Amino acid sequence: MRLQRYLMTKKERGFLMPLTRANNTSPRNDIKMVLGNFNAQVDKEPVNFPTFGNYNLHSLTNDNGSRLIQFAVLRNMIVGSRFHAHQDICKSTWRSPDGVTFNQIDHILTEDKSNLMDVRPYRSANIDSDHYLVTACLRARI
Repeated sequence: MRLQRYLMTKKERGFLMPLTRANNTSPRNDIKMVLGNFNAQVDKEPVNFPTFGNYNLHSLTNDNGSRLIQFAVLRNMIVGSRFHAHQDICKSTWRSPDGVTFNQIDHILTEDKSNLMDVRPYRSANIDSDHYLVTACLRARI
């Protein structure tokens, strides 16, 4: 852990520190999920497949995407929205003001892939935002 902290730049630590602190202070037996607008675009490279799946919109990885990959790999998490096959129009989570550009930048990360049945954005939900409502269908095993 100490070596990892020195390898990251100051900007990367600022992005990862609050998430890392919350992850480290939560009980180990709890199911951990991280949801949010990460502004992270991740490409379709096979090296990202175990963590990010194969179903995404982007052909390039941006800066936040690299940070999200690092966070997910270090904590053995997966990005749930990338493991479920949907049409491209049903993968986008953000629409630009011009109405032409669509991105998949809102993500749900979890440790257990078997409990995540489906993740998808709902474009018809009226939430007064340029982001679409992202929902997850979970299976609870007791």
